[in-house]
Amino acid sequence: MKKREKYSVIGLVLNTCLFVAKIVIGLIANSMALISDALNSFIDIISSIAIHVSVKVSGKKPDDTHPFGHHRAEPIAGIVVAILTGILGFEVAKTSIVRLFSTQQEIIGYGAVIVLVITIITKLFMAKFFISKGKSMKSPALKATGIDSRNDVIISSIALFGVVGAISGYHKLDDIAALVISGFIFYFGYMIAIENIDYLMGKAPSKKLVDKIIKLAKKVNGVKGINEVRAHYIGSKINIEIHVEVDEKATTRTSHDIGKAVQRRIEELDEIEKAFIHVDPV
Repeated sequence: MKKREKYSVIGLVLNTCLFVAKIVIGLIANSMALISDALNSFIDIISSIAIHVSVKVSGKKPDDTHPFGHHRAEPIAGIVVAILTGILGFEVAKTSIVRLFSTQQEIIGYGAVIVLVITIITKLFMAKFFISKGKSMKSPALKATGIDSRNDVIISSIALFGVVGAISGYHKLDDIAALVISGFIFYFGYMIAIENIDYLMGKAPSKKLVDKIIKLAKKVNGVKGINEVRAHYIGSKINIEIHVEVDEKATTRTSHDIGKAVQRRIEELDEIEKAFIHVDPV
């Protein structure tokens, strides 16, 4: 099993354990804040499954039907997760509003506090781990898992505030906390959707990365300059088209070899899937 797949399985196992603990204690304690946090963990499980499958698919080599690889699998999974997140956010908000205007007072035990404290500690670890691995392995899916875990710390902290408030006698704080959590769920779903739509729509990479590529190309022996660069994402990877200037007196073989050298140099970057080189005589 590849490292990225292994890490995605770790995320799935941890999120499943947290979901089970929170939903069981949440239902026993009848805490809407904890149940909302549990449902957020359920989305994390769906995300982890989607990420695991998409990482596995995106890692496949190009074939006859997908000559540029399968890298769109990861952002497609992200879009699915975003849609599910929006639906869940709506359901949590609706239930919270109904309970907020109910006259019934709920009795919440300290078990909910313990579960939420464990959740916050676990999610802090997951955030640090997955963001680090996502950056080092150039995986937007793993990085997204880390960012989502960091966001979950905020959500669980809000749930903890509501639960402690309810235990202290301010019963509506639990429902208010659940309503706030639904807002966060909506927001995170929206951000996931926007980011992954950009990947699918062929968003251009950062100027910093393009400048890095240009510098690499210029270092190749025989390259006199760069006059045009176009790059866009193909899923989680980048395809780039670059025009390199060579001596007009160079032979066709020499010009070709220079172009191939530039291609090899650029494709050594982890972010790059394919580099297309055009040779311009000057």
